[in-house]
Amino acid sequence: MNNYESMSIKDAMNKIEQKTFLLPAIQRKFIWSREQVEKLFDSLMRGYPINSFMIWRITNSTIKHDYKFYSFIKDYVQKFNENNPPAATENLVNDFFAIIDGQQRLTSIYIGFSGTYKVKKANKRWLENEQNTPMDMTELYLEITEPMSNELENEKMYNFSFLSKDELENEENKLNCWFKVGDILKFSKHDIDTYLKKKKRISNKFAKTTLYKLYDMIHDTKVINYYCIDEQNQDIVLDMFIRANSGGTPLSFSDLLMSISSAYWKDNPKKEIDEVRKQIGSYGNPKFNVSQDFVLKAILVLSDVDVGFKIDNFNKKNILKFEEKWKDIKKSLAATFELLSQLNFNDDMLRAKNAAIPIAYYIYKNNLAKKIVKPIYNKTDKKEISTWLSKSLLNGIFGGTSDSVLSATRNIINRTKLKHFPAKEIIEKYNSSSGKNYLFNDDRHDELLSSQYGTSKCGIVLNLLYSDVVLNNMGRVAEDHMHPKSIFEKKRNSILSTLKLSPNKEAFFRDKNNYNSCLNIQLIEKSENESKGDMPLQKWAKHNKKSPKDLLVRANTSLEIKDFEKFINDRRKMLKKRLKKILDG
Repeated sequence: MNNYESMSIKDAMNKIEQKTFLLPAIQRKFIWSREQVEKLFDSLMRGYPINSFMIWRITNSTIKHDYKFYSFIKDYVQKFNENNPPAATENLVNDFFAIIDGQQRLTSIYIGFSGTYKVKKANKRWLENEQNTPMDMTELYLEITEPMSNELENEKMYNFSFLSKDELENEENKLNCWFKVGDILKFSKHDIDTYLKKKKRISNKFAKTTLYKLYDMIHDTKVINYYCIDEQNQDIVLDMFIRANSGGTPLSFSDLLMSISSAYWKDNPKKEIDEVRKQIGSYGNPKFNVSQDFVLKAILVLSDVDVGFKIDNFNKKNILKFEEKWKDIKKSLAATFELLSQLNFNDDMLRAKNAAIPIAYYIYKNNLAKKIVKPIYNKTDKKEISTWLSKSLLNGIFGGTSDSVLSATRNIINRTKLKHFPAKEIIEKYNSSSGKNYLFNDDRHDELLSSQYGTSKCGIVLNLLYSDVVLNNMGRVAEDHMHPKSIFEKKRNSILSTLKLSPNKEAFFRDKNNYNSCLNIQLIEKSENESKGDMPLQKWAKHNKKSPKDLLVRANTSLEIKDFEKFINDRRKMLKKRLKKILDG
């Protein structure tokens, strides 16, 4: 049962010391500055609300054993000691509480009362370790000499300050009376009176009022208001965490899963994932850009575990498996995108990035990372992969939530155990279902052939139509207007005045669906494209000894610009027949 409760700061500090209050791995490290901590204490003394906390009561033994929890940081050292120490919960019988919302505030209070705060001295260099870096170890003090002179709305009313021993001894501070805030935890009210009798130079009234107020704020007043969650479903709690932290700079779901992974992954998983993302980003034109979510999803698929983004799938057992397999997973992912670049895919074309994961899984399961990117590797297999990926992208097979598709394709790759990519088996599986499928009708063929130059759809269609050109010139092909685009735009008026076409033929000439679509575009080797420039098609084809088969036109099709309409209509028939055979095959 979830409910609101409250406790005193003293009780909260005891629970931190007793390791009854811990931090889950999803929490970020402590980031508050000394000034923020000082203002928090001022707010507490002034009775300002500091917002409710959210804590999670951990009763489930599996959660205690399989997930990492951390103790609160006590002695903060900038750069060198910013991470919370791990807490051993595996064999705990008693329940404990994980702080879901309020970590920064509760850590600040804990450091203020029981810890220290070290930061690099101004104008000093960072050195290799804490011992060699000039730092001040400071503790939190409260000035009780007299009230602060300026109580502005955004300033402190009570002078809480982190001070070092040297600062306490300087001339200005020697004139004041500074009370070490942590001492109040051990004081009784009688101790306050005894303490004040020894301090002759301070205003007894202000000092006594201030220390009594500090005592009440710590020991008596229940200023820690919190919402206690008894739910033991980690994904529900994670959702609560995301919602509770959405006011600041929220972490994404994958960021939180990454935090959990970091608890058991010996190396830095974020660094590892960023490295493979960078490597993937070196392929393609434009370069492939994959997210952290994509890599995490690929890890789940390639590790043969449930593919959902759920905390259960990032337990200790699975994370250790991920780390064990990571070296080969990383190679397989990099090889996948190097291969896709060779097959003339790029980031614009690969809108649904998850469509690449089954290819990576196939490479991983068959240990093909080194082989598949070599020119001598089986061209038939590469063609199967390219064709399957093109069909998947055109029909949006991996659009939306693709977990079920990833699971299904993984099962097929595992079940078939073929020495080639099981494109046929995957397509048959989906064509027999009532949901997503790989079917294309006649209208769709026409629509695809009308795709405009430079669009992702046009690039995919050309990859299908010119698969042999792609395979023979791995990564060295370019899209080319057969009849140069300049004829239909820059030189259009002069060309039309020469041709003297009928109104209908002139309208056909001006239509981008004719001159700027797949119907007037081919894939050729990059150096050929560079040398072609604005050369008329008929002249270029003759000079480069291009046959009608090379141009995907009929033997008697005219290549002269005056016969452009007939060229497009003839080519439409040829391309449609060819595309239909590929898509329906």
